Amino acid sequence: MDQLDQYRIFLRVAELGGFSRAAAALGLPKASVSTAVRRLEAALGAQLLHRTTRRVQLTREGALFLERCRDLLGEAEELQALFREEPALLRGRVRVGMSGSMAARLVMPRLGAFLQAHPGLEIELGAGERRVDVVREGYDCVVRTGAVVDPSLVARPLGLAPVVNCASPDYLRRHGTPRALDELAGHRLVHFAGSFGQRPTGFEYPLPGGGYASLEMAGAVTVDGGEAYTGAALAGLGLIQVPRLGVAAALADGRLVEVLPQLAPEPMPVTLLYPQQRHLPRRVREVMDWLAQVLAPHLSPWPSAVGSSL
Repeated sequence: MDQLDQYRIFLRVAELGGFSRAAAALGLPKASVSTAVRRLEAALGAQLLHRTTRRVQLTREGALFLERCRDLLGEAEELQALFREEPALLRGRVRVGMSGSMAARLVMPRLGAFLQAHPGLEIELGAGERRVDVVREGYDCVVRTGAVVDPSLVARPLGLAPVVNCASPDYLRRHGTPRALDELAGHRLVHFAGSFGQRPTGFEYPLPGGGYASLEMAGAVTVDGGEAYTGAALAGLGLIQVPRLGVAAALADGRLVEVLPQLAPEPMPVTLLYPQQRHLPRRVREVMDWLAQVLAPHLSPWPSAVGSSL
């Protein structure tokens, strides 16, 4: 096992917080992973990890080495790829995270063609509602919809996702189709909460002079996930306000109907996030560029003023 292999193993142990998790992710015996890290520490003359029965933590020296280790591995990969033919270069695994609806409806239909063009590439796609810890769980990049505040990650703005008000035809038959804000009094809203117990945000709508306000509305159902949110609307449980890209198919085939288009909520930013490092592996850059192309037709341009704030 050469020194670069030891660096790669240490990086995964540090990111995943344990030898067993790193061994599983790398497809190596746990003993080999532990031995590689011990040999690396001996060669450096420094303890990189505090080991406990439950997990490992970086020492001060380990945290400093981890930052340089990421850069060094990125530079090594770029150097190894320098004189190869471009189309055949993408090799290895890239771990990507995004919502389940985005993965199923937008990314998966086009993933086959991308992998066919890059047969040496493997994609690990985490598709769910849970907000993953990008660094600790070893993600190369994630796509997030909504506000992003995480100084430990690099943010690449992709655009703005238009948001629509919609409901099922069955719901509208029972409650009527609202034509103006004051007609919402007799309607129900499916509430979305990041965690239960939070105060519902209500129905968001634009103000004539600019900005947005929120109208409190009744609703018997509160969910904490995007799939359940859309599912509640399809089941006729109330109005929802959701990014159009997540319900485009349901709107097209009539399972959902857009209402109050003049009162569309504020568009939601869509961002690619990835760990800070000086040199990204080219396979990661290529995958991120491809994701940006896949999502671009479904997004509005990101105003420069908004993009510069991240």
